[in-house]
Amino acid sequence: MERTAIKLNYTLEEEKLASYAKAMGHPVRVQILKILSEQACCFNGDLTEIIPLAQSTISQHLKSLKEAGLIQGEIMPPKIRYCLNKESWEEAQNLFENLFNSQKL
Repeated sequence: MERTAIKLNYTLEEEKLASYAKAMGHPVRVQILKILSEQACCFNGDLTEIIPLAQSTISQHLKSLKEAGLIQGEIMPPKIRYCLNKESWEEAQNLFENLFNSQKL
């Protein structure tokens, strides 16, 4: 029996919201976003002093946040400085707000 693929049409907003939600889907990433939202920027090594995890683990979480566009990194050898991507951060806030405000319980 052959299966047929069902093509679902998502809006660009739905795809972006899902991407942001996936990136924020781990408590460490939420913690990183909180830290970055409370200060202008942070060096990757500084995060290991705040979050008791290996640098490689934190780097993987930073990578996920960066791929989603929520943060940006600037290489300043030998460190990388991370900041919120203000445009994407505001977009994510608006998308989540619209989602939660559109749901009637």
